[in-house]
Amino acid sequence: MVRNRKGLAPWSLAREAGIESATVDGTIEIPQYVQPVLDTGFVDEKGDWKGAKSSDKDFIAFGTFPGIANGGTILAPSVNADGTWPLDMTGYTDIQLAIKPSNSGNYKIEAVMGPDSNTYANLGPVNPAAKLKGTFSTIYNEGSFDNFINDSEEALAAVWNIYYIGTRLKNQKLLQFRITNNSGGASDIETAFMRLV
Repeated sequence: MVRNRKGLAPWSLAREAGIESATVDGTIEIPQYVQPVLDTGFVDEKGDWKGAKSSDKDFIAFGTFPGIANGGTILAPSVNADGTWPLDMTGYTDIQLAIKPSNSGNYKIEAVMGPDSNTYANLGPVNPAAKLKGTFSTIYNEGSFDNFINDSEEALAAVWNIYYIGTRLKNQKLLQFRITNNSGGASDIETAFMRLV
């Protein structure tokens, strides 16, 4: 349903007051209606079409790391057939990390820079497996950069443990997680990820 109304232009006060010497009609037609809009992307400054990102529907970048000794580490995701290694968070705000160990116990989880065989946008080489650092607080902090994710002791059960990480890794282009087995025994470790807009 469309409704139209008339509004007065700023120069029209004299005409509205009845002074016929005004040369411009002071009323402007203003259509008022609700119209659904679908946002599927935009054209960038170079004229290239960029589709809008959407959240991953399911978990991606599955990895299996068999027989990781106590004290041993993995970098996930690793090379996967679906091409999601390492994770590119460009356009994504949040991420869910899923870890399934075969041995319950403590595990260390850190967000790190991906391999130096890849570039970060157009920069390379990068410092591989270095902890990701930056600022993420809305409060001014005079201290140094903080680690984005540095959980030194997380108790994991031998099922899928799913963690939501909000905004800290937003737009990180070359992302991996270093997971250290501190469970006290060898463990098979499975991982998966879901990026969220």
